[in-house]
Amino acid sequence: MANEVRVRFAPSPTGGLHLGGVRTVLYNYLFARQHGGKFILRVEDTDQNRFVAGAEQYIVDCLKWCGLEPDESPEKGGPFAPYRQSERKHLYYQYAQQLVDKGHAYYAFDTQDELEDMRSRLKNDDNHNPQYDYSTRMHMKNSLALSREETVALLNKNTPYVIRIKMPQNETVKFTDMIRGEISFDTTITDDKVLLKADGMPTYHLAVVVDDYLMQITHAFRGEEWLPSASVHLLLWEYLGWKDSMPQWAHLPLILKPDGHGKLSKRDGDRLGFPVFAMNWKDPKTGETIAGFRELGFLPEAFVNLLAVLGWNDGSEQEIYSMEELIQHFSISRVHKGGAKFDYEKAKWFNHQYIQQKNNEELAHLARPYIETYAEIHEPQYLVDVVGMIKDRCTLLSDFWAQGHFFFIAPASTDIAAIKEKWNDAKKQFFASWIPKLNSLPDWTHASIEASFNEEVQLQNIKKGEVMLPLRIMLVGGKYGPGVFEIAAMIGREETVQRISDTVAKL
Repeated sequence: MANEVRVRFAPSPTGGLHLGGVRTVLYNYLFARQHGGKFILRVEDTDQNRFVAGAEQYIVDCLKWCGLEPDESPEKGGPFAPYRQSERKHLYYQYAQQLVDKGHAYYAFDTQDELEDMRSRLKNDDNHNPQYDYSTRMHMKNSLALSREETVALLNKNTPYVIRIKMPQNETVKFTDMIRGEISFDTTITDDKVLLKADGMPTYHLAVVVDDYLMQITHAFRGEEWLPSASVHLLLWEYLGWKDSMPQWAHLPLILKPDGHGKLSKRDGDRLGFPVFAMNWKDPKTGETIAGFRELGFLPEAFVNLLAVLGWNDGSEQEIYSMEELIQHFSISRVHKGGAKFDYEKAKWFNHQYIQQKNNEELAHLARPYIETYAEIHEPQYLVDVVGMIKDRCTLLSDFWAQGHFFFIAPASTDIAAIKEKWNDAKKQFFASWIPKLNSLPDWTHASIEASFNEEVQLQNIKKGEVMLPLRIMLVGGKYGPGVFEIAAMIGREETVQRISDTVAKL
C-alpha cells in the first residue's frame, strides 16, 4: 500500500455532472489536500452503450470551473496512466481469468433470451425479481453447471460469454466505513454479478477493484448507492489476494429533494426551477440544454462552499469557508450519515454572500457577459461604478442586468400606472419647472441634483415624497434601484432630462 494518500473520482461519461458528483469530488479533493496527497480523475468508460460524446470534456471543464483540478487524469497523465478504463481493457482479463482459475468466478454462456426466460419462469409472489445467483446458477448455461468438456467446447467455438463472480452462500463479509462504522453483508442476498462482459470490457465491479489496486488508491469515497455492491468488491479484494491493500471506504450520504423524500434528480430541478448540474449540459442525443449553476450566475467559490456544508459541518456555527479553511477544517468523520436536503434559497444565499465579498473590479469582470448580452459597455470604469451601486441587491451574476439595466439603456417599459394613480397638475408643474434647471446645473453630481430637487420642492410647495417615486419610475421604469439621484448622476444630464420629459409627455 502506498504511504501517500491517494484518492480518486471515477465518473462515467454518460451526461451532465450532478451536484452530488461535484460534492464527491470536493470531499476527495479536501481530504487529499489536507493530507498532502494526490487527487486522481479516472474515467470509467467501460459501458460503451451509455457513453455520450463530449461528456468527459464536460466533466473536466466542470472541475476546472470549481477549482478542483486533479493531480493525475487522462488530460494530465501521471505515473499510473492510462486513466481511461477503455484504454486499460487489456489489463482486466487476466484478473477475471485468475478468479475463474481459483474457483471464485465462472464462464456464463447464457443468451439474453435465456436470461429473460429464467426470470419469467421463476418469477412468483415470493420472488418478484429472480436473480442469477446460488439458487439459479446450476440451472443455467455456465461452467459450473456444464461439464469441463462442454465448457471447453463452447470456448473453442468462440461462444460469447461473460464472467460472473461466484457469490458464496451464508457468509458474512464486513468492513469499517469511515462515516458509518462497521457494516456487514449476507452474501446470500447478492447475485452473481458480471465481472467481464462479452465484449471483453470489465464491469464497474471488476474495474474499480483492479484500478484502485493498480493505482494504489488509499481511500475511496463514493455515494451510498454503491453500498449494496460493497460485498462483491470486498470479496474481489480478498479473492485477488489484495485484502491488505484495500482502501478505506467512506460512503457519502445522498443529496435529497427539498422535501427530503428521495434522491435529488434532474427532473426535480426541472420541476422546481433550479439547476442540479454544475454547468450547462447539452444532450447530444436530444439537443436539450439543461441549465447549470455557472450559467445562472453562481460563483464557483459559492457553489463549492454550499456543497461542502451539504452533509458536513465542523461542529461550529460557521457557514462561509474559503478553500483554505475547508482544507483545514474538513473531516470525513464529521460527514453526516443521513441525507442532506437541497435548499435552493440557501444556495442563492451563499452566492449573495460571495458577491458582497468581491471587489467591484472583479465583479464587473464577472458580470460583464450577462450585461453585454443586452447592451454595449463603452466605459469599463462606468461598469465598475454601476456594479458597486447595485451589488447588494444581486444574488446571482445574472441579477446585475435585472437590477441595473436602466444604467445602460432607457427602460423598455415604464410603470406609468403607478405614477398615474396620484398624478396631478401640481406634479406636472413641478417637473415642467425643474427640467430647465437641470439643464443649467453648473456641475452634474448626485449632491447638486438632489439640492436642485429640494429647492424646487420648496419653491413649488409640494411634498418631496410625492415627486420622488415618479422621478424614480421615470428614470428606472419601476419602483426599485439604488438612490435615485445617484442614478441620475450616473446616466448623465441628457439621458436624465430625456427620460423625465418622455414620461411626462405620456401622462
